[in-house]
Amino acid sequence: MTTPSPRLTVIGTGYLGATHAICMAILGFDVLGVDVDPVKIERLRSGEVPFFEPGLPELLAKALDSGRLRFTTSSEEAAEFGDVHFICVGTPQQKDSYAADLTYVDSAVESLARHLRRRALVVGKSTVPVGTAARLTELVQRVAPAGTDVELAWNPEFLREGYAVEDTLRPDRLVFGTGSEWAEQQLRAAFAPVIAQDTPVVVTDLPTAELVKVAANSFLATKISYINAMAEVCEATGADVTGLATALAYDDRIGGRFLKPGLGFGGGCLPKDIRAFTHRAEELGVGQAVAFLREVDGINQRRRARTVDLVRELTGGELSGVRVTALGAAFKPNSDDIRDAPALDVARSLHRSGAHVTVVDPAATENARRAFPELDYATDAMTAAVGADVVLLLTEWTQFREIDPHAMGEVVGRRRIVDGRHALDPAQWRAADWEYRALGRP
Repeated sequence: MTTPSPRLTVIGTGYLGATHAICMAILGFDVLGVDVDPVKIERLRSGEVPFFEPGLPELLAKALDSGRLRFTTSSEEAAEFGDVHFICVGTPQQKDSYAADLTYVDSAVESLARHLRRRALVVGKSTVPVGTAARLTELVQRVAPAGTDVELAWNPEFLREGYAVEDTLRPDRLVFGTGSEWAEQQLRAAFAPVIAQDTPVVVTDLPTAELVKVAANSFLATKISYINAMAEVCEATGADVTGLATALAYDDRIGGRFLKPGLGFGGGCLPKDIRAFTHRAEELGVGQAVAFLREVDGINQRRRARTVDLVRELTGGELSGVRVTALGAAFKPNSDDIRDAPALDVARSLHRSGAHVTVVDPAATENARRAFPELDYATDAMTAAVGADVVLLLTEWTQFREIDPHAMGEVVGRRRIVDGRHALDPAQWRAADWEYRALGRP
């Protein structure tokens, strides 16, 4: 028997939640987005996406016009409306600890559960420490008037910022952590249009589903830090890490994806997820199994300090008064996310060492200005580069990769560039009389 199309709620309308709500409405579901922040809700109701994500504003307008997407601040309204409730709130790193802060998850689940008076499925999408689902199951069934008629499942997200629409509408896999056949059927109904595209579905238990996201992020972080560790060796030996990476990528056991040397990873997921994973493993008595992740994190942090060192080497060891143009603020291109952004970490370190730093970014400037008002900002790369002693490429936006080195050479004070992302053609810049440096290259 075919399960009727469920009505969906999405609790939390940040990056994950807003994207999920909008895309599920586009897929044909009736969706109610829920958030405790009335300002965020009003912005979404008016058709404004409160963050930068290519393609999402157009889909929001389409979803609102269809009548299938609404927003509210009421948990009671959400409980009455929805059959399947997706929990999409943040799990930031705790202050002074590697542990994940589950305050928002617990609050969202409890607020919803108080009003659940009929059979429903609560689905976690937030990235949480393994064991959280079991604890939340007990919480939901204790608090909800419907009791054990409310079940809990886990459906981890795998969004890449800048590609979130594609990853939601056409994911490479769906993972369903469930405790009953009914819960699996509800999830299959909630993702029926996606499954119809022959998307692979992995059905597993709750702890395994909780582990999938952190295990994937830990693997990716390890691969990135591995090639950056090789960059450190290359710097000590005069070898070229880009050639090394190219040669390794031809081995199909290794592959070239994420084997990209440079400034390393940042953002709101990889850094805090591997730290929370390490912390949880230690709580469970298996910390030694993932102890290597601390070194993965350490390698990543060293890349930022080493980039500052490259600038210092170019300027003869002195940074005080040096004019630096920082191309990029976001942690990656096609995003305005500055959480744990390597670009801004480097810019701030240079500023603290006495350099005069001007930052430019196509999408993240306002977020950066609010977080780091001590830095200077420009609206475009050429303006930012006027009189610069050193130019740094810190976020590999397409418009930065396509800069004409001859044109920029006309406005800078000195033709010196540090390519923190291995995104530029060294021969092209050197042919324009630039002194080119990059991590792990002679």
